[in-house]
Amino acid sequence: MHKKTLERHLQSKINISEKLTLNEKIGYACGDVASNFYWRVFDVFLFIFYTDVFGLSAATVGTMMLVTRVIDAFSDPLMGALADRTESKYGKFRPYLLWGILPLVAAGVLTFTVPDLDSTSKIIWAYLTYIFMMLAYTFINVPYGALLGVITSNSQERTVLTSFRFIGAFTGGSLVAYFTPTLVSYFGQGNETLGWQYTMGLYGVIAAILFIITFLTTQERISPPADQKTNVLQDIKDLTNNKPWLILFSLALVIMMTITLRGSTGTFYFKYYVGRPDLIGSFAMAYMLSLAAGAAATPLLTKFIDKKMLLMLLMSIVAFLSIIFYFIPAENITLIFAMQIAIGFALGPKSPLVFSMYADTADYSQYKTGRRATAMIFSAASFSQKLGGAIAGAVIGWLLASLGYVANQVQSASSEQGIVLLLTLIPGLFAALSVPLIWFYPLTDKKLGHIHAQLYCQEAEHIKGGSNCG
Repeated sequence: MHKKTLERHLQSKINISEKLTLNEKIGYACGDVASNFYWRVFDVFLFIFYTDVFGLSAATVGTMMLVTRVIDAFSDPLMGALADRTESKYGKFRPYLLWGILPLVAAGVLTFTVPDLDSTSKIIWAYLTYIFMMLAYTFINVPYGALLGVITSNSQERTVLTSFRFIGAFTGGSLVAYFTPTLVSYFGQGNETLGWQYTMGLYGVIAAILFIITFLTTQERISPPADQKTNVLQDIKDLTNNKPWLILFSLALVIMMTITLRGSTGTFYFKYYVGRPDLIGSFAMAYMLSLAAGAAATPLLTKFIDKKMLLMLLMSIVAFLSIIFYFIPAENITLIFAMQIAIGFALGPKSPLVFSMYADTADYSQYKTGRRATAMIFSAASFSQKLGGAIAGAVIGWLLASLGYVANQVQSASSEQGIVLLLTLIPGLFAALSVPLIWFYPLTDKKLGHIHAQLYCQEAEHIKGGSNCG
């Protein structure tokens, strides 16, 4: 035991002082490229698929989004507890990148299958396959997210790694946003339902290859304390006493509502308000590329601005630009694209910042309690995001239904107005609400430096058998 502890201590020292290789950063990013062959389809196309292809009413889809995502959200902490307690020669989290491939591929195809059933049976099919899809996504994505917290303990390197991750995510999302309508048309040859099945099958094969690359190129370097007891209830209690994590939990819920509202209504906006469905792919791709550019700029920005202050500034910009967006006329395509790109660039750093901050809260928890539950930290964070997405999905469905939305028809003035509000002012309001939440986040760069020094000292003293860390 002494030898293992010493090795972990020495490795911890390496993690703090050395940078990750480019291969490992790119390899880790491949995992989020893979994830976005699913998540971005959900975000951009799933709602309009259910209403305009599958044939469900907007209200039914809104309710389904809420119910299924809430069920899925509660599965995240369970998955986190399972992953934290997994022991294998490949680590705690990396094996799931292989184990989760087949369920994810199968679920993706089944979710976008339109069965020849009566209306009630079709609703049941939609619920069951969507729940299966989200649970399969959780099974592979929660361990993937937690992997970030054990690759390195260096806060700046985590920010760089998360930037690579979300450059990958937004790049994958850009490809999905742009090519999905074309692929559905190509594979379907006039049969949209068949086109969606083949498209999701192709995405599944690509995602499988990318997850395997992530598995092969990454390492788990940080372990829980050697004498840690694995009690799930204690993990949950630690979370509820972790103030930085609680703030991020609330923040993720609010910001995810902003992101989901904007992502899911862009298709409706161009199809029904602007009247240019041919531009849906280009509009979504421009947004994804601007998000990627913002994520790429994050490491540079954090060298000059503290994470907390940077996030406050960026979300204020998103709120302001969303208000301006509301007043852009439908015929001004150039300005619509320009505003979408500007908002995307401001939102881009959000994900690298918040996820690196989650890893920091895992360090904070170990510093305060002497225990580490990395996957629980990240899975509970995912719970918050999915809950935010669930609420946003319900808002979209219920608001459109209340304003008279009818699929594949010319919309009424009130329905058009609802679509515009869902892309502009409503997400802008949630972006504004996030700013005061960020203010209360306590882990500054200076505080994190102290925490990491204390953790290093505690590990060294554990080896020596002393206790001199102040």
